[in-house]
Order: sequence, then C-alpha cells, then structure tokens
Amino acid sequence: MKFKYELSEIENAAKILNESLNSKVIIFNGDMGSGKTTLISSLVSLLGCESNVTSPTFSIVNEYEINSGYVYHFDFYRIKNYSEALDLGINEYFNSGNWNFIEWPEKVHSLLPQKFSIVDIKIISDTERELILRNK
Repeated sequence: MKFKYELSEIENAAKILNESLNSKVIIFNGDMGSGKTTLISSLVSLLGCESNVTSPTFSIVNEYEINSGYVYHFDFYRIKNYSEALDLGINEYFNSGNWNFIEWPEKVHSLLPQKFSIVDIKIISDTERELILRNK
C-alpha cells in the first residue's frame, strides 16, 4: 500500500495505516526529520493513549498504556549492537502480544519476529509525506 498525506492530516494517515497492518510489530523507516515519531504519536493516540508520546532516543524504549494493553516504542539509533537489545529483553517485548513500534531497526533486524510490518516514510515537501506499507 502506498499513499501521500499532508502533515496537517496525520491523524487520518494513522487511521488508514492502522486499518492496513497485519502485525503488531512495525518498523518505521525514514530519514531524520521525516516524521516517524509524529506518525507513531498519532497511532498511539488512535489506540487509546492520552499520554504525550516522545522519542525514546535516550531511553531506547518508551511504554504507553492503551485500551487493550501497551505500546512499546523503540528507538535503536544509539545502541551499539544487537546484544544491547537482548539485554533490554527485546524478545519478551516482541512476544508480549502488545504493539511494538520500532525506529532505526537496522541493529536488531536479526532479532525481529517472522511476521512484522514495514512503514517507509519519504519526504515529498516540508508539508507532504509518502507512506509505503509492506506487510511481511
């Protein structure tokens, strides 16, 4: 699936994306500043969380309670290798049945479950993005 959206309509983009996912483990790819965390924030809100969603760049994982469990929001930009993710308990998170939203997944790719979704975000302009969803 592929579609373009205006940043002012990000809630609608999150709704379309949510309706098309076939996994609760989702990888978000995009350049720095492409809007990965902004889209994740809209998804977390759509799932029923009222907390302010922030990037887990320094904490590596942020946890949000939603109506049906939890959302785990990961940012692996600062980890050195997959051993750090194992020490964090990544397999328990992935196998929890809760949502797992992952930014900068390159360093944990070998640890991902067999079924996951990939969201690529491309910058079209200052106000427009293109989203490409691939369900694995």
